[in-house]
Amino acid sequence: MPTSLDPLVPVDEFPVAQTCTYINAANVTPMYRPAAAAITDWYRDVAEHGSNHFDEEAEATVFDELHLQAARLFNASPTDIAAGSSTTELLSSLAWAVMPGAETNVVSTDVSFPASVYPWRRVANHTGCEIRLAHARGDTVDPDRVRDLVDDNTAVVALSHVEFRSGQRWDLAAFADIAHQHGALLVVDATQSAGAVPIDAPGMGVDAVAAGAYKWLCGPFGVAVMYLAPHLATRLEPGLVGFRSQKDIWDIRTDPPDYPEDASRFEFSTMAYGLAGGFAKSIGFLVDTDIDRIFAHNQVLADHLIDGLTAMGAEVTSPRNADERSAIVTARFPGRDISDVAQHLKQAGVMVALRGPVIRFSPHLYNRMADVERALEVISGMD
Repeated sequence: MPTSLDPLVPVDEFPVAQTCTYINAANVTPMYRPAAAAITDWYRDVAEHGSNHFDEEAEATVFDELHLQAARLFNASPTDIAAGSSTTELLSSLAWAVMPGAETNVVSTDVSFPASVYPWRRVANHTGCEIRLAHARGDTVDPDRVRDLVDDNTAVVALSHVEFRSGQRWDLAAFADIAHQHGALLVVDATQSAGAVPIDAPGMGVDAVAAGAYKWLCGPFGVAVMYLAPHLATRLEPGLVGFRSQKDIWDIRTDPPDYPEDASRFEFSTMAYGLAGGFAKSIGFLVDTDIDRIFAHNQVLADHLIDGLTAMGAEVTSPRNADERSAIVTARFPGRDISDVAQHLKQAGVMVALRGPVIRFSPHLYNRMADVERALEVISGMD
């Protein structure tokens, strides 16, 4: 285990890394500085010039660069990408498009983030579809428990690629195979993995994967992307539709929409357009840095956290198996009030997250080994 590790990127691109010990990427990641600048510039231009620059052509093509960069992120084609305001929005539109019927079921876990499950629950309330949740033991779920719930009536296996509380990481290729063997789709919420874990969506066989910008992707609140496998993009009618649902968005009429023959049919209306350009910059920055390198960097930091927490008697609740781990590390502190531990860290300038009975640590590419050492030192100093 290296005793020192520098950030992968210049820390001046992430000013918070210079003002505190920020180990909280799973909550909100500081935005990549040029992404924030691009967003500010766009809003200033519209505020000062209206549609003089952001004209009809600019609005029609506003997502083009985001499509391109998200395609690089997921190893896909730009035509496989849809932009939206949030992961929840995109998954909700997809859930209504798939609309599993009364004789079918949707399989997930009871520790998934609500955005992974609630869209399917809402549709199930309408259609009578059964929602099946694999139960966790502690904070993690045995993969066999999910496999055992999948049968020939399963319409969708809906997983959070990385679970928000424990950091458990699912083998997407394995579960794509399981889903497809039963004629089901694999739909993935990658908000806790995209930008920190490599995702080859076509190569893994994933049918759809959505991710918000504001966590590991170092982007803003209010924008997200979804990869949709080509076999779905040409046959699904989106659950949410609007003026952008037309192939030509300026062919404004109330006839049934002539949907684009690609994933952009899930882009249905106006949104905070300026966020798209900033998000494209942050994704491009991460892909250029190399997601594999980011993953390896973050795992070294997580390893050191696990070793240090274990040595001081903490109960690490994240998976230890390399195939199931991510950069999220969660721990309980027997004999200590967990809220006191979280508050003590915050007062010392170590930013982490309190999630129920655990403290969640989540280092990213702007962190160094000294940040991990600082967190461990602060906790040890409580004795």
